Amino acid sequence: MRSADIENQNPRQLSRPKSRTGDRAGALRKHHLLRLVALAVLLTLTGLTVVQVQPAAAQERVERKSFLQLLFGGGQSSKKREEAPAAARTSRVNKAPSRRSIAPPPEPVVEKLENARKILVVGDFLANGTADGLTEAFAQAPGVVVVERTNGSSGLVRDDYYNWPEQARSIFKEVQPSIVVVQLGSNDRQQLVVAGSREPVRSPSWIAEYERRIRLLIDALGGAKTPLLWVGLPAFKSPSMTTDIVALNGVIRKQVEMAGGEFIDIWDGFVDEDGKFIYTGSDINGQQVRLRGSDGIIVTKAGRRKIAFYAEKSIRRLLGDAANEGVTVLDTANFPEIFMPPAPGENQAAIQRTLPVAMTDPALDGGSALLAEMPATAGLVRSPRDQLVLDGVLPAPPEGRVDNFAWPPDSP
Repeated sequence: MRSADIENQNPRQLSRPKSRTGDRAGALRKHHLLRLVALAVLLTLTGLTVVQVQPAAAQERVERKSFLQLLFGGGQSSKKREEAPAAARTSRVNKAPSRRSIAPPPEPVVEKLENARKILVVGDFLANGTADGLTEAFAQAPGVVVVERTNGSSGLVRDDYYNWPEQARSIFKEVQPSIVVVQLGSNDRQQLVVAGSREPVRSPSWIAEYERRIRLLIDALGGAKTPLLWVGLPAFKSPSMTTDIVALNGVIRKQVEMAGGEFIDIWDGFVDEDGKFIYTGSDINGQQVRLRGSDGIIVTKAGRRKIAFYAEKSIRRLLGDAANEGVTVLDTANFPEIFMPPAPGENQAAIQRTLPVAMTDPALDGGSALLAEMPATAGLVRSPRDQLVLDGVLPAPPEGRVDNFAWPPDSP
């Protein structure tokens, strides 16, 4: 084609490809490129990874890399991480601060004496926790043993399930305790059968029958011959249950005191200043801890120890020295050394320590008599005290004082 003909052609004709095969190939390349870009975006958004295929000989450990790592590189293989210097890893471990709390060493187990005093704990699930708390309280007392005989689902109402007056008699005969601790009544908020008819909770017939069963239980546990500590019931989350528990505590307190026992009131330890149920309160050390479970019924370990603390004071008072930990009895073998000063005629140089000044020491103040033996000095003018004691005359009040009633006032 001649140059003149080329100049006369349309510019669009010059830029157009010469064949349709080239147009189709370019469109396919653009289409594949768009598909690759869309796939990359999709993999990035969904977080999928591409598994790099390796030969069979090298597939001991398959490495999983993301699409971005395959595209741009990066990432350290596990094999390289394993080949990291052990010294560097050790230094990093040593430099990391340790947040693990160090538990205190366990207390040594104290062997109980053969003639140790026994504390019998009976009752329901609350009594079981009280027994645990008392066991912890007297763990270091060799002269005290806590014996637990409880039934978690028992009470005084359902004697067909567990008859406490009958069971307590055989238990008391077996254990032969020095003190009996009872905590019962949490499961007794139900009807009671009296003379073949069911009586509602806290009705007059219900209360009369419940009091009779309390007296039977006290008699089965030794009556007035054995010290009885009846631990009261705490508040509960349910308001209706708490109302019934208040009434039960009053009924139990009356019968226990009439039988010569001691009622341990723990109510204030599990309510706030307004008398409402609390989950968290003070433990035996005054620290704020969780006392009750999420259901408002179960008592935590700190709560059980707190209940036992109320009974512990009375138990220590009743047992005396047997309840003290590490009691040392003085005898001729372990008397402390007592310094005896030498007699006046002995060598004073043998004295190894300074002696206290004696009351009869003549060199105390240069005199040889006590103050009471000294004659009183005679005064020419009696003091206001002497005038009041000897003569019965009050001294004249000074001018301007409120008790000076002279009129007209003395002129200066």
